[in-house]
Amino acid sequence: MKYIQIPALFVLALMTLTSCEDVIDLNTGAGPSQLVVDGWLTNEPGQQTIRLSWTSPYFDNSAPKPVTGAEVTVTDDQGKVYKFEDTDSDGAYTWGKTNADTFGHIGRTYSLKVVNGADIFTAKSELKRVPTVDSVVYRHEKWPFEPDKGPREGFVASFYARDIEGEGDTYWIKPIIRGKPVVDKAVNISIAYDAAFGAGAPSDGLIFILPLRESITTDSLYSAGAEIGVELHSITYEAFEFLKQVSEQAANGGLFATPIANVRSNVVNANPNGPKALGFFSASAVSRKETVIDPEKARPDND
Repeated sequence: MKYIQIPALFVLALMTLTSCEDVIDLNTGAGPSQLVVDGWLTNEPGQQTIRLSWTSPYFDNSAPKPVTGAEVTVTDDQGKVYKFEDTDSDGAYTWGKTNADTFGHIGRTYSLKVVNGADIFTAKSELKRVPTVDSVVYRHEKWPFEPDKGPREGFVASFYARDIEGEGDTYWIKPIIRGKPVVDKAVNISIAYDAAFGAGAPSDGLIFILPLRESITTDSLYSAGAEIGVELHSITYEAFEFLKQVSEQAANGGLFATPIANVRSNVVNANPNGPKALGFFSASAVSRKETVIDPEKARPDND
C-alpha cells in the first residue's frame, strides 16, 4: 500500500476546520467615554456644523450620546473668530444662518477650540485649493446577474476633472443624489492623491483616473431621470490618511481580518495627561457639478 506523507500542521488545520463550533460570549467591559469631534467645514455659503458626541461601548447599537454645554469656536489665521452654538442641545454646534454667511476661504488656516468642562481640545486645518469639475457623464450598463440592490439595467455615472498642477493635492470625492452629497457607508469613501489613489502614481496635473471618476456610482446603477452629480472636497494629507484608515477599518473582515482600533484623530487635549479625543476637524473648498440622466444623451457603452 502506498502512503502519502501529510505535514503535521496540515492535519492540525484540518482537525480545527472540521471540529465542532462553540459559541463564546465575550464579557467586554465598557471603557471611559471619549469626546468625538465630527467637524467637516467648507467654503460653501450657509450653515456650518460641528457635531460633538461621546463614544459608546462596542456592542451598544444605540445612538451616540451628544455632548452639550461645550464652548466651540473656530479662529482663522487672520484672527477672525467664528462661534458655534448648540441651539437645540443635541450636540450639533452651528454657525451661519443664511446663504449670505460664508465661512471658509482658500489658503487660510482654521483652528478649532472645544472647551468642555475642565478639558480644552484643539485642532487645525488648512483650507486648500480644489479643481473645477468639468462635466458629469453617464453610460448605459446591463449587468449579467440580478444585483442585491437597484436595477439590473441602468446607468453608470462618472465625472471629469483635472488635478491642479503641483504634487500633493488630496481630495474627497462625494456623489450627489437629488441635490445632496451622499456617503452612507464608510466603505464607499472615495479619496484621491492628485489624480490617482496614492502618492506612488505619477498623476500630478492629470485627469482623474477611471476608478475615481466612476466612484460616484456606488452600490447600484442609476435610473433614467435620476438627479446625480459630484462634489470634490479639498482636504489635507492628514485628512486623507484619516479617511483612508476609516475606509480600511470598515472593510476589515473575513478570515484575515486584523484587530479593530480607533483611527488617530487630529483633535488633541491641551493637557497631555487628560482624556483623548476621537474624530476629525477639517476645512475644505468644494467644487460641484450636477446633471439629470437622459438616456438619449448617454455615452456609448465602450466609451
